[in-house]
Amino acid sequence: EVQLVESGGGLVQAGGSLRLSCAASGFTFDDYAIGWFRQAPGKEREGVSCISNNDDSTYYADSVKGRFTISSDHAKTTVYLQLNSLKPEDTAVYYCAAVNIPSLDRLLYGSSWDRAPKEYEYWGQGTQVTVSS
Repeated sequence: EVQLVESGGGLVQAGGSLRLSCAASGFTFDDYAIGWFRQAPGKEREGVSCISNNDDSTYYADSVKGRFTISSDHAKTTVYLQLNSLKPEDTAVYYCAAVNIPSLDRLLYGSSWDRAPKEYEYWGQGTQVTVSS
């Protein structure tokens, strides 16, 4: 059974930090990329970051570059998203999702890793991040 389980969300003041985890199981970890998406109430889902587990290439949305860092622990089949310098506009439910490498390559060739979330095969249940001002 494929599972993606997010954890690490919570309430933090502006300027604070959180580390989100996405524990993956039930598929060959290195054959997939893991993306983080977020959705705030009343807003469209947006891509935050992605890491390709075959070569550890990383990708970031402009809104989080320099503040968020994605990393992958292959031994634990877990992807982390370090959130620093948090802002109230980062408040959202954060989801991790898995896309196979060939599909990621097609997305990148088209324009961007996050242009078609429907290409991501597996999704977690989400973890809430709330940043107070």
